[in-house]
Parts: sequence; C-alpha cells; structure tokens
Amino acid sequence: MMMFSQVIGQEKPLTLLRRALTGNRLAHGYLYVGPEGVGKRLTANATAAWLFCESNDEERPCGHCPGCVKFASGNHPDFLCIKPQGATIKIDQIRELKKSLGFPPFGDTRRVVIIEEMQTMGREAANSLLKVLEEPPPDNLLLLTASDDQPLLPTITSRCQLIPFAPLSLDDAAEVIRKIAPETSPEQARTLASLTNGCPGRAKSLHSDEVLTLYNDCLQSIQAVQGLSMAESVEQSLALAARAAELKDGLDTLFDLLAINFKDSMVAQLCAAGEEVVLIREDWNLGQLSAKVDAIDAARRELARNCNRVLVCEVLLLDLFA
Repeated sequence: MMMFSQVIGQEKPLTLLRRALTGNRLAHGYLYVGPEGVGKRLTANATAAWLFCESNDEERPCGHCPGCVKFASGNHPDFLCIKPQGATIKIDQIRELKKSLGFPPFGDTRRVVIIEEMQTMGREAANSLLKVLEEPPPDNLLLLTASDDQPLLPTITSRCQLIPFAPLSLDDAAEVIRKIAPETSPEQARTLASLTNGCPGRAKSLHSDEVLTLYNDCLQSIQAVQGLSMAESVEQSLALAARAAELKDGLDTLFDLLAINFKDSMVAQLCAAGEEVVLIREDWNLGQLSAKVDAIDAARRELARNCNRVLVCEVLLLDLFA
C-alpha cells in the first residue's frame, strides 16, 4: 500500500498535500512537477490511497478497509491511470477519459485520475484536457505528473495547483537506490546518487541495462590485476571491453561511473577521506588517477567521432588495467 511515509526527501510537497487532505481543501487538479525519478508518481499514488481509505485514522491509508483493499488490488472502480502509449499520451486516451468523467463516481468518494508524464502529451491532447481542467466535473480529482525537462502548455499549468518536487540529497537518493536495488553497496549507492544528480529513479535503468554489473566487474578486475600475469591482465581487459562494446545506451553511463570512482579516489587522497570511498587501487598516485580520467574522456571523444566501438573500448580497458 502506497503511503506518504514511503516518499523520501520531499518534505515540502508532502506538507502541502497533507494540509490540503486533512483540511479538506483539495483543489480539482494538482500538477506534480520536478526532475525525473524523485518520487512524483509514488506521491500521486499515495495521495489516491489516502483518499480511498475509509478509516478515520490520521495515518492513512490503513491497508485493510474495503477502499484500501480495492485500491491495492488495482480494481478500485473510481481510480483511473493514464500513461503514455509508446512515446506520447494520445488524443484518443483523453477522449476516453472525458467519457468516463461524464458519469458520477461509483462509490461514495470522489474519483481519482492520475495522468503520468504530462510532458509527453501533444498539443491536441493537451487542449482537449484543458476543457476538463477549466470545467471539472464534480467529485473528480486530477493528479498530473510531469518532468521539468520539457515545457508544458501555460494553460495547463495555470489551471492546476502546482506541487514542486526537487532533487534529493545524496544521502536520501542513496537510501532510495538501496531500496530499489538492495544488492547495491552503500558506496555504489552514493556513486549512483551522484551520477543521477539526486534523482534515484533514474538508477533503475542502470540495473536493467546491466551497466552496474559490468561496472562492478571492471572495478573488481582492476583491483585484482596486480596478482595477474601480463597475458591474464590483457585477456581480462579485452573480455570486459567486449561486454562494454555490446552496451546499447549504457556505455556513456559506464564511463560516468568509472570516472566518478577515479575522481573520488583523487579526492580521498587529497582530503584523507578514504574511509568513505572504495579506492580502485591504493598504490596509484594522483597523476596515475588523473591519467585514467583523461583516458575515459579520450574514449568519449573517439566515440563521438564514430570510431570503432570495440576498438575504443579495448584501448580504454587496456589503459585502465595498466
């Protein structure tokens, strides 16, 4: 069951929503807007769960009343969720929504509609939705979520109560990442939190693309290279390079992760803060670490010039193992 207590690091949005919910001062439409992967969707679902709960307790939802059970099962008759079909939310989806809103809610509570990723909605669909926001049917609440990386129509934003979301602190983002992927170590979680700029939801793609697995394998192999012969070292580096070259959209992310670790190792040496950083190689000095970062930057430039992907990865991994 979705609860506000599950939303981490978004105190301001939660305070605004709790005041509106407990004071029974809900607007007809809310726009949850902020970076991707910071809890907007989770908060929207928690808002719906709070409203459908039939308990009078302050800490809602209770999880066991009929309203909670129906919502948790995904079969609540007064809950609608619209997501992009393919890359966009289409006009036909909004037309179907408007038909549904023409009927009163089935139960004694209001109907809740969540529309996710509003930034993908085309102008035609947005203009159609605008009529609903201008003259909302009674007993209906619209919760819209949108990433702030693309502009929305001003006519949409002006007709909703804006609930702004912000990137999380590194500690909060790392906590969320470890909940998403419990196998992630605290050091890895902080690295991912830094890489995603405090937007932990973006870290999911790292796991689905197997980038994090390859990143961990690279670190372990580089750390263990001193116990290998030259032939074994070359064999391992080329094997890892072959896996890296097979990544589709994840190669830049792999480079980011490796570069962050090398830079963190440099900071740890300068600030004597190594207890919080897993050093790639304790015997490397600042000059050697800096050379590794330069090698990663060079690999990026070669890829941008459309050089052979396999060859670029082989040269880089051989440099990193040296």
